[in-house]
Amino acid sequence: MIRHTVFFRLKHPHGSIAEADFLSRAMKLGPAIPDVRNFQCVRQVGKGEYDWGLLMDFVDQEAYDRYNAHPVFEMFVTERWQLEVEAFVELDYMVGDEPGEH
Repeated sequence: MIRHTVFFRLKHPHGSIAEADFLSRAMKLGPAIPDVRNFQCVRQVGKGEYDWGLLMDFVDQEAYDRYNAHPVFEMFVTERWQLEVEAFVELDYMVGDEPGEH
């Protein structure tokens, strides 16, 4: 399984309508794309650089590749992500395999 994580900071002020609208739209990605499992939106509560995170799982690399090519995902990136995200980091991990088996 692949765990895909992306942590980000928006250009919008905290608590703004624009922030809420972006997050609401982001939350629709999970249900809209069949290969996404365990989709979560998380909020930073410590002193990290990024305020928000999206976490999701994929059963394998092919499922992850389908997600990246899915029209709903591509539209979200073009119409929202590229315009409204100030900074981000994306991390992907193999889950469930023993260390050193890759």
